[in-house]
Amino acid sequence: MPRETIAQFQIERLEILTPQGEVDAELLPALSDSQFLKLYELLQLTRIADGRALSLQREGRLGTFPSSLGQEASQVGSAFALTAKDWVFPSFRELGVFLSLEYPLSQYYRYWAGDERGMLCPAEMNIFPINIAVGTHLLHAAGVAMGAQYRADPVVAVPYLGDGGTSKGDFHEALNIAGLYRLPLVAICQNNQWAISVSRKSQTATETLAQKVVAFGIKGIQVDGNDVLAVYQATREALDRARNGGGATFIECDTYRMADHTTADDARRYRDSTELESWRDRDPLLRMRRFLEQRGLWDEAEQAALEQTQQQQVDQAVSEAEAMPAPTAEEMFRYTCHELSSRQQEQLKECSDGSP
Repeated sequence: MPRETIAQFQIERLEILTPQGEVDAELLPALSDSQFLKLYELLQLTRIADGRALSLQREGRLGTFPSSLGQEASQVGSAFALTAKDWVFPSFRELGVFLSLEYPLSQYYRYWAGDERGMLCPAEMNIFPINIAVGTHLLHAAGVAMGAQYRADPVVAVPYLGDGGTSKGDFHEALNIAGLYRLPLVAICQNNQWAISVSRKSQTATETLAQKVVAFGIKGIQVDGNDVLAVYQATREALDRARNGGGATFIECDTYRMADHTTADDARRYRDSTELESWRDRDPLLRMRRFLEQRGLWDEAEQAALEQTQQQQVDQAVSEAEAMPAPTAEEMFRYTCHELSSRQQEQLKECSDGSP
């Protein structure tokens, strides 16, 4: 028999907002002017809160911190599409997600100061703790999605990961299960072109990261990750699909990590400065601001007022975070195991009363 093609696939890329602030009117999300303004406010707040965190780290008031500079649109745009009942599984670079979901910034700062209580999520929020181990939380997200499907609960599990996470075994196991059972899961991948010091091109041979999930029977799409409107639209469509039984979606947000991997890194040792400069004109805040200005919704006075208000908001969060009493040694045990072993009980006693 002659050879025949038995399967084909294609990956779409979505862009709505150009770096100059111009839009494709046919693709523009059905959002109100107040919602467009809210998106920009969240982008700006993420930028300011991120900058303050870097300053606090340099002053010794926070520990090692991962900046989200340049990736704000991927975070804010996706989180803006979520409902309060959806379950979010963050990795370690999702400040914009936390702010968009109104997680207390004081607690977020407290976590990065080394206090695990910062991730004691308020009862009304469905946000799992920050996950540092790359990719492992995707399995947790798949489990929650399977439970929601079993209970016919119209919620969606939304894990966040970076490009490096797509090279982990956990990624393939979780997405394989999500595809097999058509789980209500939407994975948001911030492809910032670098997995610490390993470039995207040195990590995987695929032309896109989105195409990796085709093998699992999942829809994959690439969006301009610096276009907050494209990220929002792709996420909203994926969430609707998941809630209506259409299965999982993988969204590759094509963006760039403008900062070092963390404050413990020096990207100048492995990254070409010309590459960095080529992304500056694609700044997600600038393009959204230009969009608002062209619609007559924004000007310099409003920008100055917003920055002042948000600086005060961040100041208040820092004050609240640093006013929290230090955790006790007992709390290491209280939030680690549901039941303590006999050895742990002895250790707890030693911490509590100082007895040998």
